[in-house]
Amino acid sequence: RYKADEAYLVGEGKKPIDAYLDIEGIIEIAKRSEADAIHPGYGFLSENIELAKRCAEEDIMFIGPEIRHLDMFGDKVKAKEQAVLAGIPAVPGSDGPVASLEEAAAFGSEHGYPLMVKASLGGGGRGMRIVRNKGELKEAYERAKSEAKAAFGSDEVYVEKYIENPKHIEVQILGDRDGNIVHLFERDCSVQRRHQKVVETAPCVSLSDDMRERICGAAVQLMKHVGYLNAGTVEFLVKDDEFYFIEVNPRIQVEHTITEMITGI
Repeated sequence: RYKADEAYLVGEGKKPIDAYLDIEGIIEIAKRSEADAIHPGYGFLSENIELAKRCAEEDIMFIGPEIRHLDMFGDKVKAKEQAVLAGIPAVPGSDGPVASLEEAAAFGSEHGYPLMVKASLGGGGRGMRIVRNKGELKEAYERAKSEAKAAFGSDEVYVEKYIENPKHIEVQILGDRDGNIVHLFERDCSVQRRHQKVVETAPCVSLSDDMRERICGAAVQLMKHVGYLNAGTVEFLVKDDEFYFIEVNPRIQVEHTITEMITGI
């Protein structure tokens, strides 16, 4: 802040998180200071579709993906649908959200265990439960739903096959207004605790050149399919000689800094 030419206080008198999420306060300051663009930063409002919509209404540029991409990739079920349409392999899962415990059990019967119950709007390792057998399903389903409701305001969940001990690989993407989409190679975020990334390295030292090419190519293919604009990350699970799409982060991540170190971009 001390390096900025001008600084303004957002959310006066509010608690820190409420202040960070004060969309109207931010818009008001942008208008008062005659800003023509807003960069939302790394977290908090960076994937918030309401901020992007308010910027559009006030004719302020939102420095981030387009509103349709925030909508598409903010919901993991919608994101997976796009991956399938783009011809990218995805983890076998339910065809959209599961409406009942019976639906989840039917998926388990068809595809076998272990499986995972996941929040549709999830992130940060919350709203996820591994189910090793049918006996564990009821409790896992109910806990995932209640955790999703508390963390994301929606108790919508889906189920998918649980891939044991995969590598977790993510590909950094940049897209411009002229339809050019490039990848900046991959990061390995397999070191995790409670499904949250702890250590990331770039590049992934255990990927073969062939697999690296396939995964980076798949990420570009997906983003071209949706006409993506701005920075984004496409995440995959890798097991043996197969890889599976899991989600897209439609923003720049803190992890981009290690990509900067290996690419200079």
